[in-house]
Amino acid sequence: MNPPSLSVVVPNYNHAKLLPHCLDALLAQTVQPLEILVVDDGSTDGSVALIEGYCRRHSHVRLLRNDQNRGVVFTVNRGVEASRGELIFFAPADDTSHPTLFEKSLPLLSRHPQAAFSCGISDFREVATGLNWHTGVGMGDRPCYLSPTDLVALGRSGALHLAPNTAVIRRAAFIRAGMFLPELRWHSDWFTFYVAAFRQGVCFIPEPLATFYVHAESYYKRGRKQADLHRQVLISLLDHLNRPENADVMALVRDSGELYLFGWPMLWLALSRSEGRSFLTANFLRRCVWQAMKLSVKDYLPKWMANLYFRLAGYRASKST
Repeated sequence: MNPPSLSVVVPNYNHAKLLPHCLDALLAQTVQPLEILVVDDGSTDGSVALIEGYCRRHSHVRLLRNDQNRGVVFTVNRGVEASRGELIFFAPADDTSHPTLFEKSLPLLSRHPQAAFSCGISDFREVATGLNWHTGVGMGDRPCYLSPTDLVALGRSGALHLAPNTAVIRRAAFIRAGMFLPELRWHSDWFTFYVAAFRQGVCFIPEPLATFYVHAESYYKRGRKQADLHRQVLISLLDHLNRPENADVMALVRDSGELYLFGWPMLWLALSRSEGRSFLTANFLRRCVWQAMKLSVKDYLPKWMANLYFRLAGYRASKST
């Protein structure tokens, strides 16, 4: 059985210094995608000339250019609309994929056509501090399919974490989930991937498949610092979960407790707003407190001690995976 075709979408805005690491990692994949679409969002730093060089050297690399700076959500969605593959992989310019990500993901998705996407463990590296931890550890000990019911059980046990930077998603599942919603800004990927996962289930590969570099001035970090705007984004997220088109996943998100990832701001909204109260479960409260404790460990311990904690507490995959 031939694996489904794959398109890679790389959004870029003034990442000329980082793009070569991303593109070289994609070109080093042991299974090459149908196309690599680099969508430039009005860069002014020489990115376009760099991308054009890659296009000349590699026939499956294509450049799309926005007419003006439109933001990362618009840029990614435009890439999906222009893509030709049955599957999509999103590759932020400042992240890198591991060489066998596509080789291992595509056959697994072929064997489990019901799955919305395939994902694995993500290697998080905080650039400013040198802290290093893994997300997704403990979701399984072999490549497998996890049903929506399985995902709820993993959420209740505290082991569920879906890493979008490792995910190869079906184009149809991405569109069905609403693509990336502009009003959800830096949380748009969480919403789309979790809605798709709780709707169709996912495939999981128990090993690191991509590296996520946490920059102090990333889109997500800058957004979180704007308290009022971040609060409005979370309110919008709750509103979308409560909409009729998402009725099939709303209860599963609630039962899994996965809104804990948004920490204290989400807890206050769950306590104060009607659209959030249905998510206010004992599991959600427990995991919110635990998340706050983990963040305190990360922020206040010396680097060597925090990295030791991550290893001893199970936030690092074993070397055998």
